[in-house]
Amino acid sequence: MTTENGKSAVKLSLPLEYQQDIFTELRSEDELVILARGLGLLRVVTNLLHSYDAIGNNLIVVIGADERENGWIGEALAEHAAVSRSPMARGLSQVSTDLMSVGTREKMYAQGGIFSITSRILVVDLLSRLLAPETVTGLVVLHAERIVATSIEAFIIRIFKQFNKTGFLKAFSDNPETFTQGFAPLSGMMKNLFLSKPSLWPRFHVTVAKSLEGKRKAEVIEFDVPLTDSMRDIQNAILECVEVSISELRKAGTGVELDDWTLDSALHRSFDMIVRRQLDPVWHRVSFRTRQIVNDLTVLRTILHALLTYDAVNFNKYLDTILAAHQPPPGSTRQNQSPWLFLDAANTIFETAKRRVYTGKSEDAEQRDLDSLRPVLEEQPKWNLLAEILEEIERDNYFNPVLRDDSNGTILVMCGDQNTARQLREYLETMHVRQDVPIAGDGDNDAEADPDTQKPSAKFMMRRKLRNYLNWKKDFAKVSASLFTENQKALEGFTDQRTAMGQKGKAPPNKRRRMRGGSSTASAGGGRPVNGSLQYADDKASEVASLVSEVGENAIDALQKEEVIVDSLDDAEDFFELYEMNDLVVIHPYDGDMDEHVLEEVRPRYVIMYEPDAAFIRRVEVYRSSHDNRNIRVYFMYYGGSVEEQRYLSAVRREKDSFTRLIKEKGNMSITLTLDGKGPADPQEQFLRTVNTRIAGGGRLAATAEPPRVVVDVREFRSSLPSLLHGRSMVVVPCMLTVGDYVLTPTICVERKSIKDLIQSFKSGRLFNQAETMLQHYKHPMLLIEFDQNKSFTLDPFVDHTSAAVAAAANPSDLQAKLVLLTLAFPRLKVIWSSSPYQTAEIFEELKKQQDEPDPIRAVQIGLQGGEDPADQTFNQTPQEMLRAVPGITAKNMNRITLEVGSVLDVANLEEGELFEMVGKEAGRQVWRFFNRNVFEE
Repeated sequence: MTTENGKSAVKLSLPLEYQQDIFTELRSEDELVILARGLGLLRVVTNLLHSYDAIGNNLIVVIGADERENGWIGEALAEHAAVSRSPMARGLSQVSTDLMSVGTREKMYAQGGIFSITSRILVVDLLSRLLAPETVTGLVVLHAERIVATSIEAFIIRIFKQFNKTGFLKAFSDNPETFTQGFAPLSGMMKNLFLSKPSLWPRFHVTVAKSLEGKRKAEVIEFDVPLTDSMRDIQNAILECVEVSISELRKAGTGVELDDWTLDSALHRSFDMIVRRQLDPVWHRVSFRTRQIVNDLTVLRTILHALLTYDAVNFNKYLDTILAAHQPPPGSTRQNQSPWLFLDAANTIFETAKRRVYTGKSEDAEQRDLDSLRPVLEEQPKWNLLAEILEEIERDNYFNPVLRDDSNGTILVMCGDQNTARQLREYLETMHVRQDVPIAGDGDNDAEADPDTQKPSAKFMMRRKLRNYLNWKKDFAKVSASLFTENQKALEGFTDQRTAMGQKGKAPPNKRRRMRGGSSTASAGGGRPVNGSLQYADDKASEVASLVSEVGENAIDALQKEEVIVDSLDDAEDFFELYEMNDLVVIHPYDGDMDEHVLEEVRPRYVIMYEPDAAFIRRVEVYRSSHDNRNIRVYFMYYGGSVEEQRYLSAVRREKDSFTRLIKEKGNMSITLTLDGKGPADPQEQFLRTVNTRIAGGGRLAATAEPPRVVVDVREFRSSLPSLLHGRSMVVVPCMLTVGDYVLTPTICVERKSIKDLIQSFKSGRLFNQAETMLQHYKHPMLLIEFDQNKSFTLDPFVDHTSAAVAAAANPSDLQAKLVLLTLAFPRLKVIWSSSPYQTAEIFEELKKQQDEPDPIRAVQIGLQGGEDPADQTFNQTPQEMLRAVPGITAKNMNRITLEVGSVLDVANLEEGELFEMVGKEAGRQVWRFFNRNVFEE
């Protein structure tokens, strides 16, 4: 295509018809593009940006991109500029940290180009007019599904649309499921984005299907791998535990919606997050057992994933760590283990997992022999299939050499994560190593004649893993024993303390309740420990010793080279050379959009999908359809009848249902007409905004059209409150404030604290210093305690109701007690309680009525010494933290010391008289004594 001024041609890399249609739509109008995963969203974005970048006189801002996406876009724009030979193209510039000075950012904005700016920096620059919204050519919004009404990105878009009537706005997302949650979610998202048209591109779209299902379709071979009997038993037991846990949650009577709490939805990765989000408003009222079950669902889903990805030894090791982690903490006298551990299915999980590694029954000492425990070392079914596929590929290349094309002979193996990639690499390296290969000179060559010994096997790898596991188990047992000893000591100390407290709270001796098995003989016997923890039968030491000797190292192990973790690269030319791509096997974990880079760079002829992934299947389809001269064969394997297959099918069905709902909602969606970032306002109300009715003493009635103004500390833009204030037609002025977070009027200063921040401020003592500083400079200082809008408006969730906490309720460390002490210490300090940021915005609006507007310059200078230039008030934080720890240094004298003294060394070398002049006699004496004390004296 040619650019708008027609001077030079712009070459694009959009070979498929649906990609070209999306690009044409985006160039003609603003819209929200929702694309199915794997269809090349970033490719469309980079081509769109390049079409504007090639002109050279645009200023385009990209928001919502993470670090890797910035790298992708920057590299793609540089490549496009080189191919198109566009002299005006400038590429991507990143503004991602506060370290970049204001002047530097201002010069960059003046030059124009494409900028990827983090949201917090961008909103401050827009409000402070460092980047004038009128000069921005357009916004490109990635990950539009993350934008909610209170997000910083929605704030940025509102500012942009309010001041810029001609700039374009393009939004992108490849997560359709997010747009189907709640009531009319698509229309709500369009309102947040100030857009009127959504563009939906599912996989079943006619143009997409036509582009990907033509003659250039990839060859796919599908393998349904059956689970072993042991794996199926463990899977069924885990699902039974999940089902029981969900039924227990339903019985808990939490009062939330339970329709989605099913076994099918429990297999989804975010199920436990959804349950936790639904229970958040009533979390403080939820019983301990219910909270434990919610955490157990995460553990059970992790076990289910580990069953299909870990080898048998590591899976058993993982179960050992889970069992140890669920033991009661030292000193606990209550049974607080997870309920699922007491099910018969849990016993099936642990016992079957152990039998996959080694088997054998413990017998009497007279009948036990060294073979009572023997290694089983069950292999994962996919390993053997992977070896067969590689052998088939090698055989096919030898007997049926393919015609030369643009593909390499590389074999690309895609798996779920990095751990699986390491496991497969180890297997492929050792699958032909034999433990029973005869030593030269023995005269026994039967092993070479046996065809079974030539088959790939994981026996060597599994024996090495079992050997490492047994060594780990030995060390793990020592740690467990020490923890058990500590537990028993704590219990004994607790019992002694109860005994020392006398008979208080105990029944009279003659009325003691008779307990079953309560005799000394019975209590000293076996069974569960005092705290009711589970005790699974462990193996005898002699049996473990025999197992260790059986899987011990031999001559074959000594021949294997160790894995190089750190290499100095000395004599690298003698040992390293470029790989021959035709002989290369690349194992790579799924990595989202980055997989497109892998396909383009490796150009594989064979792809083995070790685990199913719908998005990667589409990426292979796009890759094959985009290149006429690159043949590719895909081997697709999955465990039949497993949760892996169910999860894959469920993900595909969920995406299809989401697009179906979005299509229906798009057909019935109302059109938003107000897209300028400002809601309809009464002109008279806007003009006569403030009417001062205080006309006592012959005063005059005053009216002003100036909008209300709020000075906000730049650190507060992490919260949603500045966005809500701007939504109420207030002018938000970002400044670096020394005192307070919000300045509403010349006399009202507000310090905002969330509950977590409030607790931390009390612990560090920072809140008392902040309150003292506000009282010193403002007539009406206020402390705003703001709660989360999705949680209950009470302090109960942050108070521990255990018996120890109830006993220490009178302790001043309690949050409510500290609040009382704060109000007693500062009677003039007003405390405002707000249930949500929405209510806070209403409170601020009420407080500003009939009040003068604050002066931003004055607000910045308050707290600084001698009217110094605020632009110069940038100090290194580490020396300041060191100075705050020095006795005598307070918030009052801290600023003067940092202004007048250059470094901590200079402070230490000051004379006592000089310190007296700066901070006063008492404080100066403390500081001087601290730096001049002899470390060898008491």
